[in-house]
Amino acid sequence: MWTRKGDWLECIIPSWWSGLTIEQLLKDVWAASKKLAHRWRMEHGVKLNGQAVPWKTVLNERDRLQLYAYEPEPSFIVPEYRELSILWEDDHLLVLNKEAGIDIHPSEPGQTGTLANAVAFYLQSQAILTKVRHIHRLDRDTSGAILFAKHPLAGATLDRMLAHRAIKRTYVALVHGRLSPKSGTISAPIGRDRHHPTRRRVSKTGAKAVTHYRVIKTFPSASLVELSLETGRTHQIRVHLAHLGHPLVGDVLYGGQPVFHRHALHAAKLTFRHPFTTEEVICLAPTSDFPTDLSRIYN
Repeated sequence: MWTRKGDWLECIIPSWWSGLTIEQLLKDVWAASKKLAHRWRMEHGVKLNGQAVPWKTVLNERDRLQLYAYEPEPSFIVPEYRELSILWEDDHLLVLNKEAGIDIHPSEPGQTGTLANAVAFYLQSQAILTKVRHIHRLDRDTSGAILFAKHPLAGATLDRMLAHRAIKRTYVALVHGRLSPKSGTISAPIGRDRHHPTRRRVSKTGAKAVTHYRVIKTFPSASLVELSLETGRTHQIRVHLAHLGHPLVGDVLYGGQPVFHRHALHAAKLTFRHPFTTEEVICLAPTSDFPTDLSRIYN
């Protein structure tokens, strides 16, 4: 439906969008925020059938709509080549299989060696000079599927989808001990640990956090667990499982034993409805970056 033409996105208006204004298409169909809609109206270009038009223009079937979606944006992220494992991609989105041991983004200007540096390089190779927009986060030592947006409209729409739980994230983890019951929901608010700069903890005054789990396989002293998130708090899975008394194997920050060189957590699956094509996207991240023993167990 949408195709990239240089720095513009172009779409032939289908019958079911006929009668909408450009503003309604942005707000009601893509569910972009009022703030983004206003900013796009003030700062970004829009054309209909090759002509600049007011934001309130009514769309008709077979009209050719163009949005200036790839306007170059200033960024402090230094582009740096790194081989990427791409799970899925189109003109709007990029899903990668992140390896363990790499941060998502720099913590200070000029820093290199992060996934965002590599994504910036990759986008520039496609002549895309927008900011790097990761939609959710993975810890440094967590591997698996992570979603990026290639332009501001995709980023804002996906952010809203994430907030409304329309992006489903499924993880697998190896934890110490045997969980009982074998499936359930952990609903426990998470806040900062005032005694440690990076740790989080279950706290009555923390933010709401909900994790669902299901035991896939048990071993004499460990369990392989599938987990899904309703919320996305920092270290949520790690904190919740440690709170149950079953920390991740290898997660020394939360009481796990250093059996592996990293904590045994992998973002195995990402599922969402594409915000522009409406197709269902299901991305499965291979477990090749798991610790060797865990990869053999899971596969």
